[in-house]
Amino acid sequence: MDLNDYEEEEPLIPRPVPLVPPLSFAMVSPGLYRSGHPLEINFPMLENLHLRTIVYLADQEYAEENIAWCAQHNIQIYHFRMRNVRDPSRDYKPALIVSALKIVEDRRNFPILLHSNKGKHRVGVLVGCMRKVHDGWSMPAIHAEYDRFSGEKGEADLEFIQGFELEA
Repeated sequence: MDLNDYEEEEPLIPRPVPLVPPLSFAMVSPGLYRSGHPLEINFPMLENLHLRTIVYLADQEYAEENIAWCAQHNIQIYHFRMRNVRDPSRDYKPALIVSALKIVEDRRNFPILLHSNKGKHRVGVLVGCMRKVHDGWSMPAIHAEYDRFSGEKGEADLEFIQGFELEA
């Protein structure tokens, strides 16, 4: 056999699974994350967070593959039916926000992923209300964080956050 005819085989090294975060993914605070709706491609990345809880803010049913993945990883799902609204002062329910905040307040639920479909407005309202009533943030700071994810289309959402009180 001629040495030129010999081809080396590449070693069988497994390729790492790419870690792809969901749309609009970010850490809100240690153990608390926000994002858009996770897809199967995002599951390997989310597994690294060791989530205990998912808070889903949307009017659509939760995707079957997400329900199965959560069951496989012992993740509790809380689905709050929030519509994509045009008038938050009329359509957002303060009691619903209070209920979601109670889950976020309970450290036994951590780590938590908060998500809606795109991770912008509905999650932005929940996080903004949390920043106001629990973290003591000023409205300009809440506005800046909200804008980072939602752009400039959220004046009504910000008005809802400004008027939000825990006594719902």
